[in-house]
Amino acid sequence: MDLPANAFKAALRAGPPQIGIWSSLSDPTVAEILAGCGYDWIMCDTEHSPIGPAEVISFLRTVAPYPVSAVVRPGWNNPVEIKKLLDAGAQTLLIPYVQSADEARAAVAAVTYPPEGIRGVSGLTRATRYGVVTGYATRANEEICLLVQVETRAALAQLRDIAQVPGVDGVFFGPADLAASFGHPGQPSHPEVKSAILDGIAVLSDLGVPAGILSLDQDFLREAKAAGARFIAVDVDSGLLRRAAVARRADWS
Repeated sequence: MDLPANAFKAALRAGPPQIGIWSSLSDPTVAEILAGCGYDWIMCDTEHSPIGPAEVISFLRTVAPYPVSAVVRPGWNNPVEIKKLLDAGAQTLLIPYVQSADEARAAVAAVTYPPEGIRGVSGLTRATRYGVVTGYATRANEEICLLVQVETRAALAQLRDIAQVPGVDGVFFGPADLAASFGHPGQPSHPEVKSAILDGIAVLSDLGVPAGILSLDQDFLREAKAAGARFIAVDVDSGLLRRAAVARRADWS
């Protein structure tokens, strides 16, 4: 069996902006519903959810038949956690809270087999289709897409260095954490936060590095897209469910 291709990684390099949806509800039915809604990618968020590696495997199996790319966010830039997610079959990872080029290099090492990296080697995992993928250990990195998340003022100051670390395929901006770092907790659409992110997207565009973002502020997302953002998460499953439920109840008030 050949190494499965990573459509998301290919699209970041050559395609139009990739529109995604965030999934934090640990229910495969929710993931399956979202997978059929026409998004380019769907994020399985294990950082701010109770989702663990076993649920990630269920998520990956659930969305696999659909024309949508799976992205997984680990809870931290932790090589043990990253190893488990890669062995589960995740090919695109978003690493949270990367503060420096050194931390970006650590993330690259975690997704890379020795001698270049530190990823542990096992030939009988879901990633290898239990030993069936030919040459997985030598070719895995061809289809692994590593995204790093910049979400503090300090990280923004290191943006150029972080983005230019070999092996980093894209940089993602987290408005909520950036807002807290800028002294505006709970205000991800604060003008200072938006300005900093748009400036960051411009920097990445100049470097030729794809920029990503999640926001519930649709006008801001359109600004980010116009500024050059390449992978854009436009909503979160739990928020969508609540807003729809509240709106329907309001119809019957």
